[in-house]
Amino acid sequence: MRVLHLHSSFSAGGKELRAARLMNAFGPQVEHAVVSAQPGAYGASVVLDPALTVDYPQDFPSLQGRPTPLRLLKLAKAMRGFDLILTYNWGAMDAVLAHRLYGGLLGLSPLVHHEDGFNEDEAAGLKPARNLFRRIALARASALVVPSQRLQAIAREAWHQPASRVRLIVNGINTPAYITPPPPDSVPGLVKQPGEKWVGTLAGLRAVKNLPRLVRAFAALPEDWRLVIVGEGPERETIAAEAEASGVGDRVHLPGFAPDPSRVVGLFDIFALSSDSEQFPISVVEAMAAGVAVASPAVGDVAQMVSGDNRRFVTPAGDEAALSASLIALAADEGLRTSVGAANRACAQAAYDEKTMIRAYRDTYGSALGLAAFP
Repeated sequence: MRVLHLHSSFSAGGKELRAARLMNAFGPQVEHAVVSAQPGAYGASVVLDPALTVDYPQDFPSLQGRPTPLRLLKLAKAMRGFDLILTYNWGAMDAVLAHRLYGGLLGLSPLVHHEDGFNEDEAAGLKPARNLFRRIALARASALVVPSQRLQAIAREAWHQPASRVRLIVNGINTPAYITPPPPDSVPGLVKQPGEKWVGTLAGLRAVKNLPRLVRAFAALPEDWRLVIVGEGPERETIAAEAEASGVGDRVHLPGFAPDPSRVVGLFDIFALSSDSEQFPISVVEAMAAGVAVASPAVGDVAQMVSGDNRRFVTPAGDEAALSASLIALAADEGLRTSVGAANRACAQAAYDEKTMIRAYRDTYGSALGLAAFP
């Protein structure tokens, strides 16, 4: 079984790490080829099982460019020879259109597309031209997988996808791995000292995550609190500059990417998001499984994801003062943090274990191939 993965990016973000976990779950009987629309963005490969056969074809046509007939034909021809084609997000949509136009002529295998959310260029609102493009391109897809109820509604209403094509598969994780608290030196290059308390987040350092907002919201917390932003990306210098401007440069830490979130998130006393756009962030599920309270704007499905006890700390999107107030309230009350975290853990264990997610993906991919399950 040979599977082609066409990603907008294969950097170490939520959807990419989920794809890598699925590849590991499918085992060595499946061979994979991974292409990133962003050259060199293959950071998620570090979590792949070395026993897998994974190729990164350097001669694959670029996923970016004008969607001319000749370029789309070249893309379609490059998809030959695979048993299943998996595409991810807007950055791979040209390949989806190429499959729509030339898949029948070239005898291409089934395609399943995944949409996980939007970058800053669509965070404030969907673009009508892209809605039309998706509607046309997805017409031949076997399935469209989305992780959130909001994206499911967008797929049905804005992209006019039939209910039979849209699959809602919520993100899941290995919840038992988050039960045992990690040692204080688990974050690369950083040790949690006795008496310190951490607000933490796991995020790609991209503009859509609006991490300078989190820095400003954090700045009002007492001196014994630190902000630990685990991740990597192009906004590192912007975040560091905001920390200095806010007077908390010595209390904000950017340790880089950590390949195993279960070894990190349990060190956080509060988990925080500040994004302009999310759908069903895996990092929130990871924090919940670790028994951590969450402060977040009401983006995507976050308000529905967290426990009922945590819901009051999910504040209106874009309201920086409300986010800061949530952090202040949680920071001031250890008992509250403990009780909310316990409710979150119970919720994650009941609803977001990865076995359910993996089974749903097996069923979806198997259905596309006419099989009872995949692989």
